[in-house]
Amino acid sequence: MEDGMMKKVKEQYVVDALSFSEAEQRITEEMTSYISGEFDVVAIKIAPYKETFFADSANADRWYKVNLNFITIDERTCKEKKQKVVYLVNAGTTDSAQKNVHEIMGGTMIDYEIVAVVETRILDVFEYKGKSDKQAQPANT
Repeated sequence: MEDGMMKKVKEQYVVDALSFSEAEQRITEEMTSYISGEFDVVAIKIAPYKETFFADSANADRWYKVNLNFITIDERTCKEKKQKVVYLVNAGTTDSAQKNVHEIMGGTMIDYEIVAVVETRILDVFEYKGKSDKQAQPANT
């Protein structure tokens, strides 16, 4: 706090990881440089997002949960089917989040409708760092 006192806060982050233990390890590594004092990872759960869309804009400082319905026609019954899909979209406003989705989905052949755009409490998203992202270590022989 401004008066130098410590204040306990809860923050949400998304970590692209292969396991809960990897997610905890990665968020601990990422946050260590930003946090003074102790901190705990109090909950880890699988996020419902099919994909995450990042924005290059400096104004894109929020994360939005965007619910879409993919619309298809059942060939047997000739009836319209809707499949719910959830994306996590980086944007500055709900309108720009919708615009980002339209830009990305416009390059596909999928018929879709945006059902909802909701601002989340997520502060940041950390992408997966696989073995190819790590520098190779020389072997001792």
